[in-house]
Amino acid sequence: MTAIAADIRPIAAAHRIPLLRLTQVELRKMFDTRSGFWLIASIAITAVLATASVILFAPSDQITYSTYVAAIRFPMAVILPMIAILAVTSEWTQRSGLTTFTLIPHRYRVITAKAISSIALGIVSVLLAFAIGALGNLLGAGVTGTALVWNMTLTESLYFVLGNVLSLLIGFMLGVLIRASAAAIAVYFVYWFLLPTIFSLLAASVTWFRDLQPWVDFQYAQSALFSFEGALTGEQWAHIAVTGLIWLLIPLTIGLGFVTRAEVK
Repeated sequence: MTAIAADIRPIAAAHRIPLLRLTQVELRKMFDTRSGFWLIASIAITAVLATASVILFAPSDQITYSTYVAAIRFPMAVILPMIAILAVTSEWTQRSGLTTFTLIPHRYRVITAKAISSIALGIVSVLLAFAIGALGNLLGAGVTGTALVWNMTLTESLYFVLGNVLSLLIGFMLGVLIRASAAAIAVYFVYWFLLPTIFSLLAASVTWFRDLQPWVDFQYAQSALFSFEGALTGEQWAHIAVTGLIWLLIPLTIGLGFVTRAEVK
């Protein structure tokens, strides 16, 4: 009995995988597939195309740094949320979730790592857009012979980063809530293109909705972040907070509840 007891070795306790390593894995998974790589590369490609279009078609009095940045924003507003959607839905659409959630049983940690990696990629993409816009501004001034205008302050630049991160998080929320790539992307296009049109028509035709729109239309509230008109007022921040609660935090909370209970096959 003593000999048997002596041969028994204590089982080493399993160490939890650090969140940093999970984030690095999730970030690498975004580049693993050919489609994922080219989707991310399209951020730089469309930024260059948008910059070239400003040089070729913008009036000479509007060739400023903020014009380049504003032109680059439109393709980014579509691509970044799609990247966030695919980062989440890949576990279900590519059927890798069984492996992922077996290795990491705590699903919240996986989703957190996906959120951090998506936000990090979004911030790097915006910084890249700033750099491409700056090169375009220098090139545009040389080609068109106009004065070189740098008309974005640090505060306005931070607002621009925040606005793009919020757009990315809308895509992330839809990925968590729906967990199907095609459906989540379709819903995002409805949110991005159809809802603003409906809200604008209502504001134009219904008097009482005109004052309500900033409190229920997330894109309308976010537009203050891209206006390049200096610091936001307290009321504008309140609009962003309330609409963000309605369109982002509440649906994301519901989606996280579904993620913890959804069957993974």
